[in-house]
Amino acid sequence: MTKTMTKGATALPLNTILSGDCIEAMRTLPDASIDLIFADPPYNLQLKGDLHRPDNSRVDAVDDAWDRFATFETYDAFTRAWLAEARRLLKPTGAIWVIGSYHNVFRLGAELQNQGYWILNDVVWRKSNPMPNFRGKRLTNAHETLIWASKSEGSKYTFNYEALKALNEGTQMRSDWVLPICTGHERLKDANGDKAHPTQKPESLLHRVLLGTTNPGDVVLDPFFGTGTTGAVAKMLGRDWIGIEREAAYREVAEARLKRIRKYDRDALAVTTSKRAEPRVPFGQLVERGMLRPGEVLTSLNGQKSAKVRADGTLVADDVKGSIHQVGAHLEGAPSCNGWTYWCFRRDGKTVPIDLLRQQIRAEMAAS
Repeated sequence: MTKTMTKGATALPLNTILSGDCIEAMRTLPDASIDLIFADPPYNLQLKGDLHRPDNSRVDAVDDAWDRFATFETYDAFTRAWLAEARRLLKPTGAIWVIGSYHNVFRLGAELQNQGYWILNDVVWRKSNPMPNFRGKRLTNAHETLIWASKSEGSKYTFNYEALKALNEGTQMRSDWVLPICTGHERLKDANGDKAHPTQKPESLLHRVLLGTTNPGDVVLDPFFGTGTTGAVAKMLGRDWIGIEREAAYREVAEARLKRIRKYDRDALAVTTSKRAEPRVPFGQLVERGMLRPGEVLTSLNGQKSAKVRADGTLVADDVKGSIHQVGAHLEGAPSCNGWTYWCFRRDGKTVPIDLLRQQIRAEMAAS
């Protein structure tokens, strides 16, 4: 369940939409309490009048009051204020994503650097189905830019590299994302059947952001919550969220949307991780537990090299002794060797990689 809270909350209001001005609402939240911020601030489009198609029909452009600022200086002051609050709220390991168009993203990027954030990537969201340029006087605006930044230079931050690689069919995720804009069944409508929000972001975009840069149980803040895409995806992915939205109509739509969302089950939330992220298992633990015995002979994967296991978890060959990695490297005349994938043992007439024993211990650790 979610609920709308008024300004002045003192505790961290997880899975809640706060009403009111984003800067004032952020000031009610405690320091260093947020893992990730996703911000889709006003674009400040500076529209000078209605936009029409060639048939003279009016385009439903972003002309709401929340997107209007008197001057660039006014917009920059607003940006400075909310980014300062955002940085205060981030944990030392926290990070921020901001998204914008050519109207505002360069101003956002400069202010991020001015305040000490450390830019990690800029990502081009290339829209596979952009709105045409009806006037025919400029290029079609077919992309938006996201900036991903850590709280400061040298900060540790979450990056699920292997998960994004798996999402991209085993290929390293690039910084250009081809995703459709929000249309069809995903586009939320108001009571009159009109678009509930002019710049509703697709869930696919937030899925990629949250899968790649947060973990289950993390707290995600969206200070420009709109109709709640960030909260919806966070809830599905098992993250906690906080939204801030000043427009009552948007809050109402977001509340109804979030009530319909169900969290994925525990197995579905697990993602691919790097081998380095798995628990460390010393080779000596295999000896201690009797999975391998002192004096037992290990052979290389190709069967051409061999070494004996010693009681302290080291190996000894004819002219060398040391760890499974050191002995393997020496026998192969190589600068390094991954002993876990190099050495095998014999069981029931079969050659078995020692890494299977390590995986067995890791499985026990995960189950405990």
